[in-house]
Amino acid sequence: MTGLLAHAPVTAATSIIGRTWPIAEPDALSEIESRAAHVPDMKAAFGPRERWSAMKPATLGITRADRHRTVVPFYTLDQDIRLPGGKLLYAKGYSFNPLAYVSLPQRLIVAHPSDLAWALRTARPADFILLAAGGFSQAGDTHADAITLGERHGRALFLLEERVKARLGLTVAPVIVAQAGQKLVLTEVVIAPSPRRAAR
Repeated sequence: MTGLLAHAPVTAATSIIGRTWPIAEPDALSEIESRAAHVPDMKAAFGPRERWSAMKPATLGITRADRHRTVVPFYTLDQDIRLPGGKLLYAKGYSFNPLAYVSLPQRLIVAHPSDLAWALRTARPADFILLAAGGFSQAGDTHADAITLGERHGRALFLLEERVKARLGLTVAPVIVAQAGQKLVLTEVVIAPSPRRAAR
C-alpha cells in the first residue's frame, strides 16, 4: 500500500510525426530589444520634459468652498454625418448628450500636483487622476511632471487638457467628476493648505 502512495517519477515519450523545419521568424524579444536600442534619446532631442509644450496642463484655480454642481456635456456636430450612399444621417449643428448612449464607470479626479497625496487616497483603482497647473507650490513635487510622478507613485497620471477643462466647465481643483444618469456631477473639494500637502 505504501508503494502505491509514493510519488514515482513520470516520464513521457515524445515523437515527431511528419517533416519539421527550423523556425524562420526572428525571436520577438530580440527584435523589440534591437529596435529599442535605436530609439532616439528624447531628452537629447527635445530637452528636459518640463519644457515640452505637450507636458503643459491646463490651469485651474484653488477650490475655496465645498460644492456640487452638474454639467450636461452636450456635443454639437461641426459637420454633416452621411451614410456611405450619401444620405444625410445627422446635419451639422445637431446637438446630443453622449451620456444618453454611454456610461463612464470610472471617475475623474482632477487635482493640482500639491494635492496628489489626496488624489491618490481618493481615487479608486479604475479612476483617472488628471493633474492641473496652478495651486499651492510649497513642495518640490508641485513642479514635477506627470510621467515622473506616475513612476514615483506606481500609478498612471494624466495631464488636464484645455479641451477637457472647457468641455467639463472646470474652474477649480481639486474636483471629482462622476456620472449620475445623463449628467456629470462635479464635486469641488476644499483641502486645507499645509507644507506637507504634496505627495512625496
